[in-house]
Amino acid sequence: MKKIFLSIALVSMTFAFAQKKEIAAAVKAIDAGDTATATAQISAAEASMGGKTTSLEPSVLEQYYYAKGLSLLKGGKNAEGASYLAKLSELGKSKIYSGKDSSKNKVYFVGKEEADKSGIQGLKEESYTVTLAGKLAGTINPLIETANKSAMESYNAKNYSVAAPKFKEVYDLLRAGGEDNKQFLYYSGLNYALAGNKEDAIKVYNDLINSGYTGVRTTYNATSKKTGEVEPLDKTSWDLYKKMGATSEFTDFKVETSKSIENEIYETNAALLIEAGKNDEALALIKKGLEKFPTSAKLTELQGTAYFKSGKMDEFIGNLKTQTKKNPNDANAWYNLGVLESKNPATEADAIASYKKAVEIKPDMVQAWQNLTYITMGDDAKTIDDYNAAKKAGKADVANKIIEGRRARLAATLPYAEKWYQNDANNIDVVKLLKGLYLSAKNDAKFQEFKKKEAEMAASQK
Repeated sequence: MKKIFLSIALVSMTFAFAQKKEIAAAVKAIDAGDTATATAQISAAEASMGGKTTSLEPSVLEQYYYAKGLSLLKGGKNAEGASYLAKLSELGKSKIYSGKDSSKNKVYFVGKEEADKSGIQGLKEESYTVTLAGKLAGTINPLIETANKSAMESYNAKNYSVAAPKFKEVYDLLRAGGEDNKQFLYYSGLNYALAGNKEDAIKVYNDLINSGYTGVRTTYNATSKKTGEVEPLDKTSWDLYKKMGATSEFTDFKVETSKSIENEIYETNAALLIEAGKNDEALALIKKGLEKFPTSAKLTELQGTAYFKSGKMDEFIGNLKTQTKKNPNDANAWYNLGVLESKNPATEADAIASYKKAVEIKPDMVQAWQNLTYITMGDDAKTIDDYNAAKKAGKADVANKIIEGRRARLAATLPYAEKWYQNDANNIDVVKLLKGLYLSAKNDAKFQEFKKKEAEMAASQK
């Protein structure tokens, strides 16, 4: 007997037919309330799919999401089930791209992004109308109410790690019913962030940003003549009641539009990315954010932090200068700018100006007074070494110039050191320094006072 060989294409067709049959059986079982059979049929289909759904034509893919989602819901896995049912809405709203892969198998991709990832050329674009979503209302509406109640209770109890996935569950269940209310997705991201779950929070915020979500909502309210209470109405009803005039059941019609929170979403996500050590991703996001919100002082500040943490010092300096222009009253930005400018001898004068600006804004900024003190004084040990070397070499004029310059610098340093001490009186370093400065200035009374302070502080630290 001759051996029979099946072509790869024929084998693929056989598997596709089997998957279609198993998924159809799963739909029939789940509609009949037979969750066990539905789960078994779905598992059999998934085994032959190998984790990929691209071989399923849209109508079969819809059946798969429907049966899989409902079987998970009925098995108590609400969050996972909701995520599958939400894909029904995505299937109906996205373009479908079909074609053949390198093995001549028919493949289907939901959305252009997935189609582009495949690398397959010449895909045909088409639309698909979902038919099964209308059967979900009776099942998902009670679950939406329960999930939302749990999410709000957890949030109010500050149990953010429980609230976050519950809000995501509400969002997915609503999507399954055809309502893409991203406010609940935003609540999910916010709670993930509050719970310290950076990875999931970043994912949600990325989804919000990529979708163009702004948080702007328009509500239509009117006062009921029967109860005297303000009630929310859908726009169609609001328009109708308003046109009815005196015969309407409502009065005092108002439209309210909330403010955009898009800037806040960019800022929060950028901060999360930096905290997660994803500085390059943060910089890319911040660049995109600043193109939309060029006056955002927070995004500019976060950009500086990302530059600093990624070791991009030149960019960091440029960013600090931008920060001080956007917010000239930001003492920390002036201080940080001074720190970086002080590292280059050519920009020491700029550093002094930056430190002065910082303490002008925040007079009790100890670090700025301390840095002003040391940068003005310069390297005093080196100055003394240079003086001794010139004196030893018999260069009296050079030695005299060095010592005169030192006296001038120490005199200029004294006011800054006094301000440092004024705001940091328990620091023995500034006490020692002032003792020396008063000695140099021939102020014996102050010298004795600070000599005594130094001794007392040294004794208390033993």
